Amino acid sequence: MSVLAPPRADAPKRRSWRPPAVAAPVLAQLVVWAGAAGVLGLWWVDTASVTGPAGWLTGAGRITGLLAGYACAVLVALMARVPLLDHTVGTDRLARWHAMGGRYAVGLALAHTLLIVWGSALTVHSGVVQETATLVLHYPDMLKATAGFLLLVGTGVVSARAARRRLSYETWHYLHCLTYAALFLTFGHQLSNGADFVGNRAAQLAWYALYLGVAALVAWYRFLLPLRRALRHRLRVTQVHPEAPGVFSVHLTGRRLLDLGAEPGQFFRWRFLAPGLWWTATPYSLSAPPRPDLLRITVKAAGGHSAALARLRPGTRVWAEGPYGAFTAARRSAPKVLLLAGGVGITPLRTLFETLPGEVTLLYRVRRPEDLALRGELDAIAAARGAVVHYSVSQPEGASWPLTARALGRLVPDLAAHDVYVCGPPGMTEAARRALRAAGVPRHRVHHESFDF
Repeated sequence: MSVLAPPRADAPKRRSWRPPAVAAPVLAQLVVWAGAAGVLGLWWVDTASVTGPAGWLTGAGRITGLLAGYACAVLVALMARVPLLDHTVGTDRLARWHAMGGRYAVGLALAHTLLIVWGSALTVHSGVVQETATLVLHYPDMLKATAGFLLLVGTGVVSARAARRRLSYETWHYLHCLTYAALFLTFGHQLSNGADFVGNRAAQLAWYALYLGVAALVAWYRFLLPLRRALRHRLRVTQVHPEAPGVFSVHLTGRRLLDLGAEPGQFFRWRFLAPGLWWTATPYSLSAPPRPDLLRITVKAAGGHSAALARLRPGTRVWAEGPYGAFTAARRSAPKVLLLAGGVGITPLRTLFETLPGEVTLLYRVRRPEDLALRGELDAIAAARGAVVHYSVSQPEGASWPLTARALGRLVPDLAAHDVYVCGPPGMTEAARRALRAAGVPRHRVHHESFDF
């Protein structure tokens, strides 16, 4: 059994202001929609009248082009890993917005291209193919824009669910990064050809500010800040400890680790500087509260990358990007808390089990008794704080309880008055959410965060 000492009572706690957990997503959406309204306002002010089929098609092409350009900037900003957004809205919700918005952005870009070509062809009384060639070959920045458009569409294709199932995460991730190249290539034609920007210095400056601001966020939070922290904290692997069949903990040491500001329930993206591992950063939750000189993650060998972590050698250098996620005590709104874990989903809940104040109950589901990772620590925490732990194992038969409203209600009296944190495999998580809703737990009190980005 691997046991970590509790964090020091005098450990510094650095908390920045955060909007309420329920309000943060609404505020973020209002800001995004206000920006979209501003973009439409730019077209409205710059358009005197629209007449005839050519005018309507060209006008629609201008609108879809403006919205596509704005949407692409917003999509990159959502995944820039800005702490205020990440810690309030939540990484998984931002990823869902990014995926949904990506489909709209590609659709708007396609519509913009078709509408502008069609409207221009009607205006000059030429064929669509001929007008396409004219626009691409004779208008400024259009060759680059065409290449960027094809990259954007290709990124959308590989991001479709059916395509993603056939790609490894690493392959998909690096293909997805071609979006940056697509935006770089298409930016110029918006200002050199867009009727709403040509001769409108204020609109040009606003567009530059939008794109340069987003580029600055990406450069700082995704590249420069991780590099700065890697040099400052100098994380290294100290040991790899088995916890259950196929599950192991990686202990890491470094300098001034509390300055990272990590909270129980959060995760980092870990880049292990070892052969075959250095080129990808993978998200893993902390499985113990952070200490000034020690962090710990607990990993299940579910693929080639995660399995390779079991062979890490002491002294291996590590880059940690984060902390990320809003799966923390800040989401709590009730005095009683239920933690519902499945499999290796116990890792973030183990930290919350130790640190959440008040009345806390833990329900932990696995297939076999030997799969109960960190059980010794959980029992010790439960004894120290007088909390209740219920274990459920599928084998042997009859040793588990079903994920139903009735079963959960028997195990946790007054269930509807609890906040519930859920972490586990997708099927188990969805079943738990349905059961909790049937048991009367309000939707805003069921907290879940997924790594399925």
